[in-house]
Amino acid sequence: MPQPIEAPQGGAHPVTLFLGGDVMTGRGVDQILPHPSKPHLYESYVRSAMGYVELAEGATGAIARPANFTYVWGDALAAIARERPAARIVNLETAVTASEQAWPGKAIHYRMHPANVPCLTAAGLDCCVLANNHVIDWGRSGLAETLATLRQAGLRTAGAGCDQVEAAAPAPIALSGTSRVLVFGYGMESSGVPPEWAATKDRSGVNLLRDLSARSVAAIAKQVGAHKQAGDIVVTSIHWGGNWGYEISTDERVFAQRLIDNAGVDVVHGHSAHHVKGIEVYHGRPILYGCGDFLNDYEGIGGYEAYRSDLALMYFPTLDAATG
Repeated sequence: MPQPIEAPQGGAHPVTLFLGGDVMTGRGVDQILPHPSKPHLYESYVRSAMGYVELAEGATGAIARPANFTYVWGDALAAIARERPAARIVNLETAVTASEQAWPGKAIHYRMHPANVPCLTAAGLDCCVLANNHVIDWGRSGLAETLATLRQAGLRTAGAGCDQVEAAAPAPIALSGTSRVLVFGYGMESSGVPPEWAATKDRSGVNLLRDLSARSVAAIAKQVGAHKQAGDIVVTSIHWGGNWGYEISTDERVFAQRLIDNAGVDVVHGHSAHHVKGIEVYHGRPILYGCGDFLNDYEGIGGYEAYRSDLALMYFPTLDAATG
């Protein structure tokens, strides 16, 4: 049975995390920053990323350009600083590249210019999860530049790499003493990740989670077991499901619970839908089925107002480092 949230008791070592949903700093957001990418797009209705800036300005007024690197975070930076999280983790849903190798046949391509990476470091992020359906929008050369740019900026990555071993490896974030937060990233076809993006032993790509079977749980348990040490907190970050809709399937719930029961996972960090979804606390551990978008360029786009996609939530779970 799911249990109520309880604060760590005496003798515990509380660790607070910041978990954000999809951070989409490409396209329109990139255009207002100091070093915008070339704006051309290959979408059916919008052929320039500046079109998304114009939609936003039509809805809420002129945006001063170039915006400084903290502008896109608004009041969030002060709110995060007040909580003093030990680790800051988001799903970065864009390529960080100047590549012109747009993935053929893909309807939408997101990219942020590498020179705009200070907008990520300005938020003090520790880990950018990359196992999503936009990280290879500009080809595998774009993925290589994304990985290199983020790492050069001191940002850890999870869920994508130069091969399957690197894509599956956790991002370690040091805590006090020898404890760590270990972030494992996974992407599913249900979120729009093309199957050919899967990393292999000799090809770069994302850490593709092919299904929600018991076999997949066992595989994740093996990966976690190979890295987790006493005092570590394991975050499994999963990009799954479609863009709109509150439904959480039975398969998703069973899978998330099995990750906690059988795979040594302490936090399930789900994302993909452009709006927030349900939260469950299972055996004292949080399951965030969908964290929603934290940053995007959707302002001024109508049609989905009922989902309140304008709500950007910040999640600050506090866990006992000794027990998870």
